[in-house]
Amino acid sequence: MTNVLDDSELQRILVVMAHPDDVDFGAAGTVAGWTDRGIEVVYLMVTDGDAGGFDDGVTREEMAVLRREEQRAAAKCVGVGDVRFLGYPDGRVETGFGLRRDIARVIRQVRPDRVLMPSPERNYERIYPSHPDHRAVGAAALDAVYPDARNPYAYPELLADEGLEAWTAREVWLSGGPVVNHYVDITGQFDRKVNALRAHASQTAHMGDGLPEMLRGWLGANAAAAGLPEGRLAESFQVIDTA
Repeated sequence: MTNVLDDSELQRILVVMAHPDDVDFGAAGTVAGWTDRGIEVVYLMVTDGDAGGFDDGVTREEMAVLRREEQRAAAKCVGVGDVRFLGYPDGRVETGFGLRRDIARVIRQVRPDRVLMPSPERNYERIYPSHPDHRAVGAAALDAVYPDARNPYAYPELLADEGLEAWTAREVWLSGGPVVNHYVDITGQFDRKVNALRAHASQTAHMGDGLPEMLRGWLGANAAAAGLPEGRLAESFQVIDTA
């Protein structure tokens, strides 16, 4: 286990993810706990998820609009009202200066104490979190936290043209990676996690009643790994001190 900032010390948390629904699969229960404690949470989605879904009758432009709407609805389930999108093409995200600048801009706008993002590392034991977009966004977001957002001389146009002062986020949480050093008991927030995922109907409707069972399987395994009593459910993260 690692030292983790106490939630009572936090005012704002920024969640940076590649696609709509990423945060809800990985961390919606944890986010619900944060908002319950009065912490402001902001979502930043790098893509609109336009390459997702299963309906050939829906155009990619229509899918992008739909998935934005679904993410906003899912966010409301866990107490998040500020959802932002960068509009990068789904499936083609690359780590680069442009993406780092766009994420650093939002870090300076939101001024979060903690930033949650996908792990930039591939997880060979469970491959699904290691989508190339996830890893690219994780790498760019981690670079945006350190060194970009805190360095007043990185992307000087953010200060000169937009008045955005440098900002240091003190802690990063990585989701879906091969290393875990922190678990959050979300048993009390499980139903809201399920509701958030069901809001992504274009992605989850085909799972039907099997969705809660699937979630209980892997969240229960997390809880067991954390040493929690049987019947508890947990989300897992790697927490990094970036102060």
